[in-house]
Amino acid sequence: MSLAATPARPATYRQVFALVEARVLLGTQVLSLVGDLLATVALTVLVYTNTGSTVLAAATFAIGYLPWVVGGPILAALADRLPWRRTMVACDLIRAGVVGLLAWPGIPLPILLALLFASALVAPPFEAARSALMPVAIPGDAFVLANSLQSVLRQTTQVAGFLIAGVLVALLNARGALLADALTFALSAAAIRLWIKHRDAPPKHPERRSLLQETVDGMRLVLGHKVLRPYLILAFITSGCVYASEGLSAPFAKHLNGGGPQVIGILLASIPIGEAIGAIVLGRFASPTLRPKLVVPMAIMSGCVLVPIALDPPLPVVSLLYALSGFGVSCMTIVNANYVRAIAPQFRGRAFGVAQSGLQISQGVGVLIAGALASVLLPPHVVALCGAAGALGIMLLASAWPSVKLQDEAMEHPATGPVGKVSA
Repeated sequence: MSLAATPARPATYRQVFALVEARVLLGTQVLSLVGDLLATVALTVLVYTNTGSTVLAAATFAIGYLPWVVGGPILAALADRLPWRRTMVACDLIRAGVVGLLAWPGIPLPILLALLFASALVAPPFEAARSALMPVAIPGDAFVLANSLQSVLRQTTQVAGFLIAGVLVALLNARGALLADALTFALSAAAIRLWIKHRDAPPKHPERRSLLQETVDGMRLVLGHKVLRPYLILAFITSGCVYASEGLSAPFAKHLNGGGPQVIGILLASIPIGEAIGAIVLGRFASPTLRPKLVVPMAIMSGCVLVPIALDPPLPVVSLLYALSGFGVSCMTIVNANYVRAIAPQFRGRAFGVAQSGLQISQGVGVLIAGALASVLLPPHVVALCGAAGALGIMLLASAWPSVKLQDEAMEHPATGPVGKVSA
């Protein structure tokens, strides 16, 4: 079965799922996401039950993001030194062992937090290796569709995952849930080892270089490239402004006639639902030639549709506008796919680390700014301001946005900039 797609016809789901490696990569992603959500809920419950501290419970929830912020690009660069399959299997086995230790009865809190951080440290190299492998294992337009499907699976798993995780933690207790999470990592490692083909490590630089030097090389390559740099800026602006609204879910729910947890859940689910729908539409029904033309308009739309929330509409309207914003954000599935394909394999791990760390920082800063504004403004006004800021930022970026021809050339000739010089 051919994986080639004509300009008028995108790849199909049948073509994607015909590939064993595609099924394994997508299936293990869901398995790991469910396990991570299970562990997040279990550890938060365990820490709060034992300490009664909301601060420590929140710290437990957030600690998994810390490695991306403090060392994501450096850790992700490991994926450019080692074979991708070996990296992924090793990371999964390490996480299986560490998470299993977290279930040990009576483990002191400092050790628990240290183990949790250690487990999070192997996420960047795993995700970087996975990101670098996907366009090789799933070639052509099938990769674009697989990338959009990956976004759909991530969003739907997150929407349903916390509900499922809460039920399972109640049934298994926190330590049982942690053992179940360890099992998901072990199963993922086994599936990757059995059904993902071995590929040699990406070509190494002729000179012996430290991990930090290689990371800097990757950052210079990405930030100095006239196609990759605007991709990153668009991602940072869009995610930072749109997802800032998630940090206001609790006060916004209270503002909406004193809404409680159910309203918070609706607000948190609306953007991911819209994003999942948009990813399906773009990946399956938009032609390969049309997709890049939709990116900037959809990114602008993701901010613009939040502006009417300043009128303080009721919950159904807010939820609909959130979903439309998520639909606009789904353009990032196209940006993500093109970003990876425009980078030579030996730089993909580092490039992924730069992008992922930047996204974590931009989202965190967006939430902090939104929270500060909410201390002096009503939540709907803050959400509207965030949307307007995002739309304005993308409009300014549009003047420097690369042409479709330039983007195609970047993917045909992936960036490999030598030391001291950056290709464009």
